[in-house]
Amino acid sequence: MIRVENLHKSFGSNEVLKGINLEVNRGEVVAIVGPSGSGKSTLLRCLNLLETPDYGTITIDESQVTLGSKTHRKDIASLRSKTAMVFQHYNLFRNRTALRNVQDPIVLRGVAKKDEARIIAQDLLRRVGITAETEAQYPVTLSGGQSQRVSIARALAINPAAILLDEPTSALDPELVGEVLSVIRQLASEHTTMLIVTHEMSFAADVADRVIFMDEGQIVEQGPAYDVIHNPRMNRTKQFLGRSLEKSRLKEVPEPERHVG
Repeated sequence: MIRVENLHKSFGSNEVLKGINLEVNRGEVVAIVGPSGSGKSTLLRCLNLLETPDYGTITIDESQVTLGSKTHRKDIASLRSKTAMVFQHYNLFRNRTALRNVQDPIVLRGVAKKDEARIIAQDLLRRVGITAETEAQYPVTLSGGQSQRVSIARALAINPAAILLDEPTSALDPELVGEVLSVIRQLASEHTTMLIVTHEMSFAADVADRVIFMDEGQIVEQGPAYDVIHNPRMNRTKQFLGRSLEKSRLKEVPEPERHVG
């Protein structure tokens, strides 16, 4: 469903991604963890070409782009249409209501006309717990948790093959984190394909089917979420998770059922 082959990305002399190879199955939830500067967010941004890789191949469903050679705009547009991004800082249009932030992409993508798009947008907002009263508000009046849930609804609006979430809770006050994680957990139970960059280890253990640990631009270790977080094989993974789990006071939890069919 998603295949990344030999993906490289540098910013000047700093090589951020050093030959990433990755496959994600349809309906799979993959959590990407690792220290700051390891390339996690850059990898997500390369998947929908917000950042242009230096070379490598990205395939999502039937759309494929090979970087480092001549690429056609049509192929780039096709690849971008396969994913939707949920950003750390929401990226909502400040001059549009919560409803319009979700409705307008539906119209612009040609999914539905204005009246039908409004109904679809309202259904999506209810799905993420945004009420009729709140949908009429502008982003400046929304809490961080509400803004992020609107952002998730907007991502769902274009019916992407996969949703890419870049630290979706890191900008939230602690008391608002739970409401956003609850929405993501619900999407996971509905077999929504997601790649999530997160520092919430307990959440990754709970919701992800697979965890990828990155360090210095490479995938160091990956496997079933419970196994990687509680029984990592690589010393670097053990070192990172030991510090992270101690910091978050992660308690041992029963191994969750896998929901990928």
